[in-house]
Order: sequence, then structure tokens, then C-alpha cells
Amino acid sequence: MNFKKLITLFLIIVSFSVEAQLKLTAESKVSILTIGPGTSLNDAFGHNAIRIQDPIYKFDIVFDYGRYDFETENFYLKFAQGKLDYQISQSKFDTFFGYYQYKNRSVKEQVLKLNTQQKTALYNLLKENIKPENKTYPYDFFYNNCATKIKDDIENILDYQVVYNPLPTFKQFSFRNLIRSDLNQNSWGSFGIDIALGSKIDQIASVKEHMFLPKYLHQLLENAHLKTDDSRLVTASKTLNPSDIIVQNNFFISPLFVLGILAIVMLFITYKDYKNNNRSKWLDIGLFALTGCIGILLLLLWFATDHQTTAYNYNLLWAFALNILFLPSIRKPKLNNRGLSYLKFLLLLFCLMGLHWITGVQSFAIGLIPLLIAIGVRYLFLIHHFNKANRV
Repeated sequence: MNFKKLITLFLIIVSFSVEAQLKLTAESKVSILTIGPGTSLNDAFGHNAIRIQDPIYKFDIVFDYGRYDFETENFYLKFAQGKLDYQISQSKFDTFFGYYQYKNRSVKEQVLKLNTQQKTALYNLLKENIKPENKTYPYDFFYNNCATKIKDDIENILDYQVVYNPLPTFKQFSFRNLIRSDLNQNSWGSFGIDIALGSKIDQIASVKEHMFLPKYLHQLLENAHLKTDDSRLVTASKTLNPSDIIVQNNFFISPLFVLGILAIVMLFITYKDYKNNNRSKWLDIGLFALTGCIGILLLLLWFATDHQTTAYNYNLLWAFALNILFLPSIRKPKLNNRGLSYLKFLLLLFCLMGLHWITGVQSFAIGLIPLLIAIGVRYLFLIHHFNKANRV
């Protein structure tokens, strides 16, 4: 190897070493970027990132958490099990900003009041986190996501001297209602979340827990103060890219409409069966098979995954897993007393579900309302029908 190549190699090694131990200059700036919601479900809650600029070193880079690799082995299985690791990424600001400009999503920036030592410490922390051996982390939508990771990094650098002072208009909500604030409640995304996640997310979130949503990270940082001198944490705020995105929701393909049509069909068939003293057995087989399968899926989400928020899911009161075992009985022309008691028990579960809803133990999807009415009426019809059949 000649002398020129040795010098080149030496300079490369030194450059990497300098970058790893870089001390930012007084002209550097650290800011938090808040990305507004997009049109798809995975974009509906927005995004956060950390921007670090240093004009002396001539770099302007962005670090953001919450990235995932579709090439991960068994990606969908790990996602369903709650075992999918997420990653921190680094990109040039122009590339990052250009992407969200192209997507027509809003970008807001908040410059933080940090001294040079704190800026350098944050930069080095992020550079340490992005190393291959450190870049992945166990994701949790409520407690370990793109917003909470940034909040934790800021608090860590500031030695937990941040005080969040919500505005007088600030109201605390449950985790479920916080999710709903970014989703149309009569959308399939909201419907799926309300079915899959249990009563744990109906607890009222603390002020800091609201910051799992990017918009609340932005809102609470805006009025945050430092304990050391009671100064504001954010020294400047501006909108880098406004957005005029309007999410269109077609009512005619919404859960309330689709399940409402299904409920009307079920009620019409039930009325015809009652008038004709008949029973559409295929409807009952389909009903018990569907509710039983949904119940089994909810139990698997509760007990067979690492998701914390799928536990204590009272959708199991209408999607009762044991309905699968009742299929042989519902095929018969008559039911014994045990079978009739089971049908009455299902109605009791419906009443218990209503009590949970009214008392706030768990809120359920509004799209379910017409379907639950139709199922309840069908259960009443079945009790009446089998009582009559047993007397013959």
C-alpha cells in the first residue's frame, strides 16, 4: 500500500472518530419536527423527529424513531404478536422534508433552548442509538413510539428538569378517546382498534401520557418550562410546510352503514321466521360461527401476544368464543334445557356489555350498535322458537 493510500485511510478513520465524538458549535440548533396526519391509517396519528443543524460543520440531519423493516423474517406474525422491533433512522433534512412536502403533510418546527453541551450530548446520544447494535427497540404504540422516545431523550439530556404546563383549556382524555381524536369514529380503522383493544385503553391518561401522540408532544412542549430557571423550553416555533389534506370518509362503505344493512337483513329474516313459525338455520349457524371465531381471535390477542392493551377486552361479551362449541346444538330442531339456558346466558352477557359501556369500563365501536341489536333480537327469537318447539 503506497503512502497516498495510507493517508486516505487515516483521514477516513479520523473522520469517523471525529463524527462519533463531535462537539457541536454554539451556532448549532436542535429542534423538534411534528408531522401532521396523512390519509392512510398508519399515517393518521402523525410523526415526530429531531432535527440537528450545525452551520459550522455544514450538516442538517434528522433522527426519527418508529421505522420498521418489511424484510424482517416473519414480519406479519411478529407484528400480530407484538414482538416486532422498530428502529431509529437518520436522514438529511432536505430528503426528510421533501418527502413530507410531496405527501402534502404539515411540518411544524420547535427550536429547543439547549446549551452547547446539551446539544452535543443529545447528538451523541442519537449517534449511539443509531449504531447497528442499538438501533432496534421493542415498539409500543402508547409507551414506546416515535413521540415518547423523543420525549424521553429530551428529558434525559435535561436531567428530567422539564415541567409541562398545560394550557387552562387542556382536557385529559382516555387513551381510546385520544386515538379517536385522530380518527373518524365511523371508519374501519377506528372500528378495528375498538374491537381489538381492551378496557385498559379506557383509563384516563396522565398529562405526560398524552404525549404518545405527536400533536400532544408538540402542544405540551410549546408551553413547557425548565425547573432550573423557569424559562421556556421552546424558543421559537414555526410551520415549515402547511397542509390542506382532507380525509374523505364515504358513509356508504363505513362500518355503521355496512353493518346497519346486515342488521336490517338479519331483522327481516328473523321477522319472517317469527311470522312463518320457521327458523333459518343457516343464519344461526353463520351467526354462532362468526361470533365464536371473533371471540377466539380476541382471546389469542389477549393471551398469546405481547400486546398489553389487548387484555381485558369486553368485546368478548358479544363475540363469545364458546359459541363455536354450540354449533352442533344450534343445528338441531330442538334444544334441551341446558341449551336454552345457554341462550339466556348470552342475553345476560349482552346486558353486562351494556353496563360496561354505560359505566365507562369500556367503550365499544359505534358501528357495532345495529349489529348488536340484530343479534340480541335473534337470541330472543331463538329462545321463543325453541321453547315453542319443545312444547310440541
